[in-house]
Amino acid sequence: MAIEIPSNLTPELVPLSWLLGTWEGTGSLWYEGAEETPFGQIITFTQDGLPFVEYRAESFLLDDQGQKLRPLTVETGFWQIDRAQVDGDVGPGLVPADVVPVHKDADSVETLRNEDDGFNILATIAHPGGLTENYVGMIKGPVVRMQTGNMLQDDITKEYAGSVRLWGLVNGNLMWDWETANPATRKLEKHASAELRKTSSMTGDDLGATMFGSLDDEPGDGESK
Repeated sequence: MAIEIPSNLTPELVPLSWLLGTWEGTGSLWYEGAEETPFGQIITFTQDGLPFVEYRAESFLLDDQGQKLRPLTVETGFWQIDRAQVDGDVGPGLVPADVVPVHKDADSVETLRNEDDGFNILATIAHPGGLTENYVGMIKGPVVRMQTGNMLQDDITKEYAGSVRLWGLVNGNLMWDWETANPATRKLEKHASAELRKTSSMTGDDLGATMFGSLDDEPGDGESK
């Protein structure tokens, strides 16, 4: 399966480009009192010209016939190459980034490679119920491994001790595995895994569409031309 790289992609996101698009499929869920419970999932990775990828994963339980039964949860967040922040980056708040990307070409991005010939990655993932995780890890080719570095938990958050996630592109499908730490023992336990197929890709025409829709839309027209 050829990896499509959007024509407008910020060079810093090229290592993440194989993730971009929409992925759909099924998997199995393990939790107390239930093993290998089937679930469905839709994951989208989008970009808007800044040096991060926006992540959204919607999961739902399936019945015995593989039909959608009820929602499980939704995760949202941002994935990016983990590097030192510089003046040209976006923020704080709405302060815009420089027009010229901090890493504007392939040679500049190559300087970010680590000693394992991959790229350090940072992923911030927010969950319903007052939990936000910062994951740290590495992306090397079409493989990502990351683990919880730190997290923010509110008073309403259920007990949670972090996790390890593995993502990989196998025969054109996105395979992932999620292990969570037992709060009492801190040992990793299998939580979920899935196989997703790509159902749509991003092109250079997609820039900004995820936030604002197409600029070519007519007033009152809910569909992009």
